[in-house]
Amino acid sequence: MKASVSKIDLIFKAPAGTSRGILRSKTSWYLSLFDEQNQSLRGIGEIAPIPGLSVDDLSKIEVEISTLVDKINSFGKIPPTQFPAFPSLQFGLETALLDYQAKGSKILFPSTFTSSEKYIPINGLVWMGDEDFMVEQVKAKIKAGFKCLKLKIGAINWETELSILKNIRKQFSIQDLELRVDANGAFTPAEAATKLRQLAELDIHSIEQPIKQGQIEEMKDICSRNILPIALDEELIGIQGRENKQELLEKIMPSYIILKPTLLGGFKESEEWIKLADDLGIAWWVTSALESNIGLNAIAQWTSTLKNDMCQGLGTGALYTNNIDCPLVLKADRLFYNPNKTWKLDNI
Repeated sequence: MKASVSKIDLIFKAPAGTSRGILRSKTSWYLSLFDEQNQSLRGIGEIAPIPGLSVDDLSKIEVEISTLVDKINSFGKIPPTQFPAFPSLQFGLETALLDYQAKGSKILFPSTFTSSEKYIPINGLVWMGDEDFMVEQVKAKIKAGFKCLKLKIGAINWETELSILKNIRKQFSIQDLELRVDANGAFTPAEAATKLRQLAELDIHSIEQPIKQGQIEEMKDICSRNILPIALDEELIGIQGRENKQELLEKIMPSYIILKPTLLGGFKESEEWIKLADDLGIAWWVTSALESNIGLNAIAQWTSTLKNDMCQGLGTGALYTNNIDCPLVLKADRLFYNPNKTWKLDNI
């Protein structure tokens, strides 16, 4: 086995606004595994940390990636090393190995999804921005056929955001449209309860991460009030070890957890979260984390094997101007895999 790595700056078609700032581009690395005799059959995994969110030390990650590649090339196999401090690298290595074992077919998890017999229902993602920009996105998503929308909130005036949500709900009942919101930790613990009550009046499905992660007692208190279903997102990032994961969930007892394999250290780590959540009666869904189609393909295929009928957060495939053409196809709010479409990997 040999390895190589290439770097890409993914360019957003439109600025992506969150409460942590506006993203216009982000960097990914493609880790390739191949046999020296047949380099055309490459297993490819994406290493896609998010600045300000991943626990990966971005000042050291390129050195870590290069060291891994050198070790694989020196010994002809993957070293028995885990990367708890670099979960996005762990995810990229895990998916590259799965693709290598699949002879570079990009069919990591064969299923009725990859044979195009079934689809994955997804939510439409509405990014933060000024009122006109957010309303424009909402109209476009509904026109495209989405029955579940997730709005990023917490970056502009709260009353404006609340007004947007009220106007949506006036036009579409809870039976017609599921509304989720993601605060990315934008609320303070002191104001959270008041804002959650205002959201609850609009039949909001759930809110992701209302306050910043790490405020365990405060998050526990918010969840215990049962004002609005709470989904933990950033709260899970960086938590290592089964006991620590279980302790966090048992203490906070959220309604949902959000699984982002890139940020949690791969599929095995994510499956451990799922098992613990299932045992505690906590529901969950899967979300991509700004990967290109290499990472999104792996996450979508894995998700399709989990038997979860909720709308998943896998609608990020059309974010970039320079994404990789692939068999993933979005029709309205349904993500399909078209096995007749080919991958275009010339630039990797």
